[in-house]
Amino acid sequence: MDVPLSAAARQYVAEHLHDDPATLALQARRYPHLPVPELVRQIQARQKAKAKLPAWADNAELVFPPALSVEQASSARSAAFKASLVSGQRLADLTGGFGVDVAHFAAHVEEVHYVERNPQLAAVVEHNLAVLGIDNVQCHAAEAEKWLREQPDGYFDWIYLDPARRDKADKKIFRLTDCEPDVLRLLPLLLRKARRVLLKTSPMLDIDQAVQELGHVRRLWVVAVDNECKEVLYKLGDEPAVDPERLTVNLLRDGREQTFRLNKTRETRAIARYAEPQQYIYEPNVAVLKAGGFKSIGTSYNLLKLHQHSHLYTSDALRADFPGRIFRCVATCRYDKKELLAYLGPEQRAHVTTRNFPDSVADFRYKTGIREGGTLYLLGTTDLRGRLIVLVCERLHLPAPTTT
Repeated sequence: MDVPLSAAARQYVAEHLHDDPATLALQARRYPHLPVPELVRQIQARQKAKAKLPAWADNAELVFPPALSVEQASSARSAAFKASLVSGQRLADLTGGFGVDVAHFAAHVEEVHYVERNPQLAAVVEHNLAVLGIDNVQCHAAEAEKWLREQPDGYFDWIYLDPARRDKADKKIFRLTDCEPDVLRLLPLLLRKARRVLLKTSPMLDIDQAVQELGHVRRLWVVAVDNECKEVLYKLGDEPAVDPERLTVNLLRDGREQTFRLNKTRETRAIARYAEPQQYIYEPNVAVLKAGGFKSIGTSYNLLKLHQHSHLYTSDALRADFPGRIFRCVATCRYDKKELLAYLGPEQRAHVTTRNFPDSVADFRYKTGIREGGTLYLLGTTDLRGRLIVLVCERLHLPAPTTT
């Protein structure tokens, strides 16, 4: 792929940006003067990037790598959050990839180094940064470890790593020792070269295990986007915290954030109180649950829990700043088709969620015949007495909290 694209190639991509790539590939003979297979891959990558990188996807001057690199890249929203955590004179991104993170880091750090072992990808990113007017990033097509060893000790304020989480068979992996580069092996070198290290891991990795294995964790963030857990970030340094703080962040579609702070000690010492469903029902966002805030979330907001393993909470007084979904409970029903349908009207539609419940959402719908949609929410769960119940609820749409 030529970098930059020719004017004719850019025009082709713009004209066919919303077309089916498979159909375009079959029509390649109509454009003998263009590298259509390569341009179709450009279109595929832009289509994949549309949701997570809308401004980049609409920029005709940018060149896109294969779709897998786009799939593995951060979204603009999560990259902006990561960048807000760093500052200083120098930062090195040792796993540069498509350059989304490094482009955002450049707004917070004076001098940024992008390191990528794939020279073709590094050339694409260097071009794109120039198009975006970002002039404080130096691009290096090099092996990260070799390049880092050549830099002076203590040279960087930050080093950032997002190790590759796919094996040679292209299967997803998440354990630290399986990912590349192996952060555990490199950690002494990383801490010699930088004051702080920011490490991104898969949300599938157990947080307690990661804290124990890394041994230098000062703080961590669990990051979700629109209630989908995307990544866990670890701040590493020479002086680790005994019990590092866990900050959960849910980046909402409207640009606001839901946050909650906890640590392992606070969670262990928290004593949950239980009750039957009251006027309001609360469901924590996925970042809170991933961070292990099963009891402290209730005590922090003075809420009562429905069951030890349900992770649903209740109160008679509204807590509008709760970091998750809030419902008004209309009724508490048995898990009975006839009883449930009586609340739904002729269309028999509702949104269904199950927590600590024997049936999945799909099984729930199959057994009751309830279709997706409508205004009511059915929360299948277990109460404090161990009974299966279904809460018929209306969702409240309230301003999201910004701090806790």
